[in-house]
Amino acid sequence: MLYSPSRRRLLQVTGVAAATLALPALAQQSWATKPIRIVVPYPPGGSSDIIARLISQPLSEALKQPVVIENKAGANGNLGTDAVAKAAPDGHTLLLCDVGALAITGSVYTKLPFDPSKDLAGVTMLAYSPHMLVVHPSVPANTLPELVALSKTTQLNFAVTAIGSAPHLAGVAVERATGAKWLYIPYKGGAQAIGDTVGGQAQVLMNGMLATLPHVQSGKLKAIAVSKRTRMALTPNLPTIAETGVPGFESGTWQGVLAPAGTPANIVQALNTELVRIIRSPDIRARLVAQGAEVATMTPPEFKQFFTTERTRWAKVVAEAGVRLD
Repeated sequence: MLYSPSRRRLLQVTGVAAATLALPALAQQSWATKPIRIVVPYPPGGSSDIIARLISQPLSEALKQPVVIENKAGANGNLGTDAVAKAAPDGHTLLLCDVGALAITGSVYTKLPFDPSKDLAGVTMLAYSPHMLVVHPSVPANTLPELVALSKTTQLNFAVTAIGSAPHLAGVAVERATGAKWLYIPYKGGAQAIGDTVGGQAQVLMNGMLATLPHVQSGKLKAIAVSKRTRMALTPNLPTIAETGVPGFESGTWQGVLAPAGTPANIVQALNTELVRIIRSPDIRARLVAQGAEVATMTPPEFKQFFTTERTRWAKVVAEAGVRLD
């Protein structure tokens, strides 16, 4: 099963040390001397991209420098991640990605040009968004049991952001637990997977709620279940996967910010302070909650522990699924 026993505790973490809050703003920001580049290793329109664009202007105002979002997609996020891992460790190049997916990478790929546990330093988590299991409106199923039964008599294309991604492995876990049968179709990111499911080229999709819910609300996709252990207040009538066939099931996307390893601790902490303040501001928090995401911040040490735990958890899932890529 995919579940995260410590998730509720992590959602309560503020990610701001009292000592850091006492530092003058100027002392925290004096390191920023040129534009800040936030690399999103996926195409535009996905959960990471949405959050990056939400925080870019407030961060620019806080650091008194332009903030540029660069979508550097490819190789299941590895292309953009590698670029950040090899960037100068001065705080001017950051990675905003699905941390869960990053934790999976080392288990899925036999060869990587970087080591996510050694070449990157966690700054803070920003938000958690459960996966939504959705289908094209033409699919004659309204519940998970109905979808499983249909999959045994009809070929269903299951769109995934990439082979070995968190949504892919979540789909595999549901398939194994329920006996469903579907054909996985890989894409270069959540936005493309959503687009083809909306267009009918794929019939089933599992993706972060933040990017998927608007298409459900517009009627372009039909929601089957959500991957949180308990129902979402935003969608109280939408059952969970756990209550409709896979007890204890939980999965989702964790968006966070990382810097190249070797970035000075004072810069990492200064970035943490500003990013936590921004993501927890009433306006941005409200906008995230309205789309099904929860603000979840951490200190750099808490981020490191979370990443270690996730890497161990996903390694087991990957081994059980037998997913390996060159």
